[in-house]
Amino acid sequence: MELIIGLAIGLLLGAVIGFLMARSRRAAAILEIRMSEAAARSTLAAELASSQATATGLREQLGLQQRQNIESVERERVESRVLQALTPVQETLRTMQQKVTDLEHQRALQHGELSEQLRSATESEERLRSTAESLASALRSNSTRGVWGETQLRNVVQAAGLIERVDFDVQASIHSDAGAGRPDMVIHLPGGKNIAVDAKVPFAAYLEASAISATATGEEGARREAYLKQHVRAVRAHIDALASKAYWAGLDASPELVIAFIPSESLVSSAMEADPSIMDYAFSKRVALASPVTLWSVLKTVAFSWQQDVLTEDAKRLFDLGKDLYSRLSTLSEHADKLRRSIDSTVNSYNQFANSLETRVLVTARKLNALDESKVLGEATLIENTPKTLTAVELELPSVDEPARSA
Repeated sequence: MELIIGLAIGLLLGAVIGFLMARSRRAAAILEIRMSEAAARSTLAAELASSQATATGLREQLGLQQRQNIESVERERVESRVLQALTPVQETLRTMQQKVTDLEHQRALQHGELSEQLRSATESEERLRSTAESLASALRSNSTRGVWGETQLRNVVQAAGLIERVDFDVQASIHSDAGAGRPDMVIHLPGGKNIAVDAKVPFAAYLEASAISATATGEEGARREAYLKQHVRAVRAHIDALASKAYWAGLDASPELVIAFIPSESLVSSAMEADPSIMDYAFSKRVALASPVTLWSVLKTVAFSWQQDVLTEDAKRLFDLGKDLYSRLSTLSEHADKLRRSIDSTVNSYNQFANSLETRVLVTARKLNALDESKVLGEATLIENTPKTLTAVELELPSVDEPARSA
């Protein structure tokens, strides 16, 4: 019994202890669950707060993006309107761009052409310089300078319209109290007048001065000035030499001067620049310094004078021929009047013949018709027209008291 009671008590205690232990484990589990829930709740709260913060950030970003989209759309609308407004400008710019491209292409071509022309100009300048040097070297010879001057003189004279051996003679000999002379040319003027032209000119000093630049200074400039002064002295000496020859004294009806032809304008101008009184000096010596332009003007005037002289001679010849023709027309009118009177006399004689034939001869002849009727005699016809009298004033015959008409 006791054993059973003990067992029962033991079982009861075991049950109680198991119950308590089970309860304790349940409480621990509940506590652990609650702690897990608190931790989970804390984690969820943190995640919720993070999510809320993220959502807030996203909402802000979304709003910013929406505003940017709105601004972008508005900007695109504005840009679209601006582009529409700028369409003509764009077309103009495109046209201008094409023109600029074409101009650039043309500029490139022109640049190439200009380069080629510059190269050709450089080559031409080099050839011209070489030719000028050769010419300058040749002109340092007196004989060459003389030929050049005479050639230039002939060209100027021919350009003025004068004819050799008619209007001028070349290398004509002249004899005067000053001695024998031989000017390069003698120009014939209307009225039997003449004028001598000399084409020799000093040239060496001018060539030396021309080899130095006009802008040279210092020693080179001084050398150039010295050469120019030497050129002036040479021109003065040439003027004195021409004056001493007195060509005008050996020519018929010649003005008391001689033309000193200087075949280059620069030769005259350089001498006048270095010595402005040289022209007056030449005039005092009866020497006229003439450049190609000046001489051409003088010779053109001479040619015009010859034309007027020829016209005057032709007019006089026509006047004389007119007088002769008028006189001969008067004589012709006399012969025509004599012929008219002769024709009138012939007509009158014929008419008298016809009247006599009809009134006397035919009357008797008709009486013979009875003997031979096969023959029929015709009748003579009178001439009713008379010769026309000349009535032109030029052909009127002068009366007895009026002399023959003249021109």
